[in-house]
Amino acid sequence: MTASPPIAELSDRARDIFRRVVDGYIHNGQPVGSKTLALAGLNLSPASIRSVLAQLEDVGLLAAPHTSAGRMPTELGLRLFVDGMMQALEPSAEERATIESRAGLGGPVEEAIAATTAALSGLSACAGLVMVPKHEQVLRSIGFVPLSHGQALAVLVSEDGAVENRVVDLPPGVGPAALIEAGNYMSATLSGLTLAAARARIEHELAQGRAALDSAARALIERGIAVWSEDGERRPVLIVRGQARLLDDAATADLDRVRDLLDDLDGKQEIAALLDSARAGDATRIFIGAENKLFALSGSSVIAKPFRGSDGRVVGVVGVIGPTRLNYARVVPMVDFTAATLARLMG
Repeated sequence: MTASPPIAELSDRARDIFRRVVDGYIHNGQPVGSKTLALAGLNLSPASIRSVLAQLEDVGLLAAPHTSAGRMPTELGLRLFVDGMMQALEPSAEERATIESRAGLGGPVEEAIAATTAALSGLSACAGLVMVPKHEQVLRSIGFVPLSHGQALAVLVSEDGAVENRVVDLPPGVGPAALIEAGNYMSATLSGLTLAAARARIEHELAQGRAALDSAARALIERGIAVWSEDGERRPVLIVRGQARLLDDAATADLDRVRDLLDDLDGKQEIAALLDSARAGDATRIFIGAENKLFALSGSSVIAKPFRGSDGRVVGVVGVIGPTRLNYARVVPMVDFTAATLARLMG
């Protein structure tokens, strides 16, 4: 990818015009023409403005769509703007309160994270993204409820109050008494453990013959903990909220791009891998368009920031995805604040 020229190589006049083109494009998604710039208070003739625009196009910072006489920033130009010219706009008190209120809803942590991400989506007019580690549920109790011949409902209650159910196929010979015995044993033995630790404990106890269980209850316990462990391994790590916000008025003129972006969002593993690359360090990462091959077709941008738990380790990454013309000056600080809010939630 061609590097953008240093800001110092641009004249004051060129920097001013370039900034105005970027601001106008971000505001309405349309190319900006010399007449519009002349009316904006520049003490230059339209001919002089056109000459500067042509120079900025020659160095790759602006482009002229064939359907318009105006100019719009290239991805190279947006990178120069973001890295060297952008003046960040801190979230308002109302915006901060909205994000914090969603994080303080209580209940399971995953629900609070999803609600906070939805708030970020609404405020930024982008799709909100958050990647969290596979949820290490800490068990409070496990029970089995008979459904029909050959099946039971395994009910798991975690320490954070979340309740989840899974259908379990019963081994031969398992009756109501074995369901009760298995549930009592698992709740007494596994309370306070994560699923991974619970599975290791069960395997060790059964292998050592320490569990005073009949064969039916033993088989049920092995099957039940396996179902929960396998489910935990498949648990999605990426939460996406607000895809519909990508369908704004400007997007209707470029439905192919939006369709490509929505297809990108369906590829959650690829998005998760991109967010995972933002885990290193504390800085906010900004991926603009084809800088990442995932968005070469859709021309999208991602702003992402890691957040840490109480032990200082990175536990997740939060961010937004939207068109390259998103309002970086406003959205970057908003993502930063959301990451800080989620860090407090995880503390």
